Amino acid sequence: MSDVAAPRFGSMTLDGFIQVLGSAMPSPGGGAASAIAASCGAALVAMVAALSVDRPKYAPYAASHARRGDAGRALAARLLALADEDANAYAAFAAALKLPRETDAERVARTAAIRASARVAADVPLRTVEACREVVIASEALAGRSNLNAASDLAVASRLAEAAAHGAAENVMVNLPSLGDEVLADELRGRVEALLAEIEELAEATRAHVEGGELRDPEAGEAGWAVGGRGAGNGSGAGNGAGAEAAS
Repeated sequence: MSDVAAPRFGSMTLDGFIQVLGSAMPSPGGGAASAIAASCGAALVAMVAALSVDRPKYAPYAASHARRGDAGRALAARLLALADEDANAYAAFAAALKLPRETDAERVARTAAIRASARVAADVPLRTVEACREVVIASEALAGRSNLNAASDLAVASRLAEAAAHGAAENVMVNLPSLGDEVLADELRGRVEALLAEIEELAEATRAHVEGGELRDPEAGEAGWAVGGRGAGNGSGAGNGAGAEAAS
């Protein structure tokens, strides 16, 4: 495992990472690329939240801007760390495959090492999928509750997180046959499929709110919504959802 406090890929230039990704080196690969794509989506969520702060039109949603903005920043950092973990997990699995297998003892040790490293190599991208779910939860929560001029960035965030989740899921699935545990493999497969279904639903909901172009009621429990006691999406008070309207 890498030291997540000092992400290796996160400290590289974008050009440097792309050069390494496109090289003959086996790592970073699809898992790291998926985590970094999701990190970009999380950063877009944080950006939209920041662009909504201190704008009177969106004041009723201030609590969401703070909460979801913090979540976006934390998720962006976590996903960069997961990119490092994914690369390290693959390296450990590849090393296990190269262990000697001439004697019975060596074969037993090699099989155990493969199974243990496969468990890690499946767990890391699973955590990436879980983080992608958190990204689309945040994007859906902000859509229709944030700066309408930046709404399309939430749609992009949902696309990035959704694609990244499917990419990370591929890395979970490819490692399941090496676990040597069918019960665990079935459990992980079911978990991934359930997460993907939820992510797709939330991503589609994000885009539906963006395409609708209207403000909606604050999140449950959020204080400050008092424009005639009515929701923003009905054309009163806080706006009627004209996407081109100045976000003042």
